[in-house]
Amino acid sequence: MPFSFTKLAIPEVVLIEPKIIRDSRGFLMEAYKYSDFARAGIEETFVQDNFSRSTQHVLRGLHYQTNPTAQGKLIRCTHGRIFDVAVDIRPNAATFGQWVGVELSDTNNHILYVPTGFAHGFLTLSDTADIYYKMTREYSPDNERGLIWNDPKIHIQWPVDNPILAEKDLRHPTLDNIL
Repeated sequence: MPFSFTKLAIPEVVLIEPKIIRDSRGFLMEAYKYSDFARAGIEETFVQDNFSRSTQHVLRGLHYQTNPTAQGKLIRCTHGRIFDVAVDIRPNAATFGQWVGVELSDTNNHILYVPTGFAHGFLTLSDTADIYYKMTREYSPDNERGLIWNDPKIHIQWPVDNPILAEKDLRHPTLDNIL
């Protein structure tokens, strides 16, 4: 299998390490293969791909969508470095309100699987970062929601104290107010 799948502290969130074949010309890797992901328990159908670029210290998130368009995501940093975070917002989950964070970069080529029921965000650590996302549902402005990035109840340990945020991301509610 050209991938290694590691369940994180919240086991539904999975860190995926692709096998990379390097030689003097560069490298080759499979970034996604349904059969391998399905064998690892990620049996999602991905229906939309997005690409974003952010500058250093930009924090995007924490975003999620509500049903019927709640999204699972595969996130990969194709250029630069990011600190990627998933927060469990499933009210009946044993890990409700907990978060996990990993560094994704163009050097480690790791991929993060964030299932539905999680808010997602990332902080750009390098001068710029390009992020490629695969989503299980199409974007729906009517179902778009957010969770405030610095909720003291969640206490995400972001590597930067004063990130750059979009105006809408500054107004998201706390975990106690999203239910």
